[in-house]
Amino acid sequence: MPAPAPSPAPFSGSNGSAGPGRRAVLTAGVVGAASVVVPSVAGVGTAWGAAPAQAGSEDTYDTLLTRAAAQLTGGDFDAADPDFAAALKTLDTQASGWWRQLDRSAGRTALWADLSPASDPGNFGQSYTRLRTLATAWATPATSLTGSTETLDTLLDALRFLHETGYRPGRPESGNWWFWEIGAPRALMDTCVLLRAHLPADDLSAYTATVAKFCPDPDRRTNAPSLAETGANRADKAVIVALRGLLARDGATVALARDGLSDVRDNGRNSLFQYVTSGDGFYEDGSFVQHGSVAYTGTYGSVLLGSAGQLIALLADSPWAVTDPKTSVLYEAVDRTFAPVVFDGLMMDAVRGRAISREKARDHNDGAATLSHILQLASGAPAEYARRWRAMAKGWMRRNRNTPYLGLVGIPALARAKAVLDDASIPAGDRLTGHFVFADMDRVVHRRPGWALALSLSSKRIAAYEAGNGENLHGWYTGDGMTYLYDGDDLGRFGDGFWATVDPYRLPGTTVDTRARADIGSGGGTGTYRPRNAVAGGAVLDARHGAAAMELLADGSTLRARKAWFCLDNAVVALGAGISASDGRTIETVVENRNLYADGPARRLTVDGRAQPGHDGWSAPLPDARWAHLSGSGGYVFPDHAGRADGLGLRALREERIGAWRDINTGADTGGSTSPVTRRYLTLWLDHGVSPADASYAYVLLPGASAAATAVWAHARPMRIVANNATAQAVEARRDGLLAAHFWAPGRAGGLSSSGSCTVLVRRGHGGVSLAVADPGRAESTLDVELPFPVRGVVRADDTVAVRPGRRPVVTVRVGGSRGRTHVAELR
Repeated sequence: MPAPAPSPAPFSGSNGSAGPGRRAVLTAGVVGAASVVVPSVAGVGTAWGAAPAQAGSEDTYDTLLTRAAAQLTGGDFDAADPDFAAALKTLDTQASGWWRQLDRSAGRTALWADLSPASDPGNFGQSYTRLRTLATAWATPATSLTGSTETLDTLLDALRFLHETGYRPGRPESGNWWFWEIGAPRALMDTCVLLRAHLPADDLSAYTATVAKFCPDPDRRTNAPSLAETGANRADKAVIVALRGLLARDGATVALARDGLSDVRDNGRNSLFQYVTSGDGFYEDGSFVQHGSVAYTGTYGSVLLGSAGQLIALLADSPWAVTDPKTSVLYEAVDRTFAPVVFDGLMMDAVRGRAISREKARDHNDGAATLSHILQLASGAPAEYARRWRAMAKGWMRRNRNTPYLGLVGIPALARAKAVLDDASIPAGDRLTGHFVFADMDRVVHRRPGWALALSLSSKRIAAYEAGNGENLHGWYTGDGMTYLYDGDDLGRFGDGFWATVDPYRLPGTTVDTRARADIGSGGGTGTYRPRNAVAGGAVLDARHGAAAMELLADGSTLRARKAWFCLDNAVVALGAGISASDGRTIETVVENRNLYADGPARRLTVDGRAQPGHDGWSAPLPDARWAHLSGSGGYVFPDHAGRADGLGLRALREERIGAWRDINTGADTGGSTSPVTRRYLTLWLDHGVSPADASYAYVLLPGASAAATAVWAHARPMRIVANNATAQAVEARRDGLLAAHFWAPGRAGGLSSSGSCTVLVRRGHGGVSLAVADPGRAESTLDVELPFPVRGVVRADDTVAVRPGRRPVVTVRVGGSRGRTHVAELR
């Protein structure tokens, strides 16, 4: 048995005063997610670098403030339209509920009993959010609070109370910085925009002065001035500063907000309109990272898209219009960064970080928010972008009947969506297909016409998980190779109570030590865990096939494994090798853990043609299984099916699991309810036994396949495993002429050989040979790959690729400094 590797670095956190903040106040729920989305406005200019605008005319401020109010209420709409009527009812129900619970007594210590005392940052932060909802209902036609004098007077009094009790310039920041610098000021400024015609001048001056104290500019963290704001936090602060400038009628402050998007202060170092090579922001390969090492496209990335797009629309055709020509980075991100990780309107959980634990912000909620932001950006984007995005969004909306978009958003987003749906000239875009390697955030997405697979990997570069402030308490294995399978006919798999009820020790695709784990992230501040492995990523061939690999160095365990995935047209082959541990505990690899819902249709499990029991509590060893099929899901093939007398190998379990969202999230503003949630599961896993030495596994996923097709596939073996050991893992798909391998060290597999660690795919067909090579470990400088068939010459190749033709051609690839990207060549 090889010697154990050094222990991984421990979970690293940050305290409440400097740790990354939460976004749920801005993004969770119907009102929050939808109320900050912008109606259509004119396009933006093309020049950048104009001198800061002087204070505009009163008409200019009034025009932009009216526009800002319309961003919150939706402006003019038909309240009799059934869709708008439903959104109005949702808004009214939420607002009227908080209105009834609002404490108006003289000796109160809080506005709401559950947010007491109001001096606490989390409590005044959430109180401002509720006041914004009340103000939105007051300012929106056809609610029970519309135009009410009593509501207006109560709101003005409540704002004074929070100012005196909790949020004012004289108080030092304490607890979570986010409530002071983003959460509270954003909700306060929105509320002031809605009530501006009725706010006494002294009150408005006091509130803008408070915001100026805690959020003076978008550039710096106020409680840590040496810390530059990046990504979504910078975008959020830019909106806050812009609203403060408009309310105070201070043109220099509005210009400061605009310039914050481009980071004029620091010569563009933290501009949102650039591709980064480290830290937070958009990467050229489509990755988005926040908090330094977390794959966060689905939450922080979406917030950045929304806030930056909102400010672009808000300031359009004004003296402060956003005219940085590099806004094209934001436009390109829609197709490059967001589209691959949205499936029929669902945001893939692999890029939602700790937000997976939020009861009120599930995959369909974050997907709806991103769709809203894309349509918002389309309002002012160049026509070629806007046309494509609207068609894409229309396809998402039309296909998702499980959690319909129109029922998830508020009036502003609804207006734009209905305009797209009702426009016959806009086609409904088809599902995106292809293979996408996001090397800079350790994510891989494989998309076919009816399904998609996301791989959540991790390394010394990208965190396995983020937790903190009571969120994501059981996220231990979410970055250990979890495989998310999305099926166009079953869109509720992850959004319907999955995270509250799934066995967190048995996430699909992971290889785990069965040791008991303690909750993570239960204290203040947030932190991440990054393992010490270097390899995580892979290569893509012809935008169609892909291979990925990850070395597993388990947290707090001697468990080590080498894992690889090969993504084909109708199958995903998963291989594991070198599985070793010495802690005296059982090691398992999870093939499937399928959410069968609380009362969904019966799902039959068939193994080698024989139906298995369907009642909860059934469990059985299946060491001789060659294939299995779960109705409504697909097939599973086990090429290494040889039975074992010791009972190890494949096992199956049907169970009813009961959990609560509070079990995984106790956050101040995102904590889940204690109400029990019940779901049924079918779990398939491979038992490697206690302290295995050099164990391995192989299984094939056949998404959407019938039982008959699964049986045929298992018998015909259109895919052959040519290597599965600690040196190389490789498969051959003969019908496709495809040979794919990941080499962990110099070696040979299936006729391919490599001089070092890399991922290789080669496809030989009538049109020639296609080759793809990547170094996901980023440890090599140059690689020599020998092909198993003759090559006469080069049709085209990246400038990093050189070919020596012949009977045993050698391809030399300069991978040094390429950040794990794929290098390609076409040969003849």
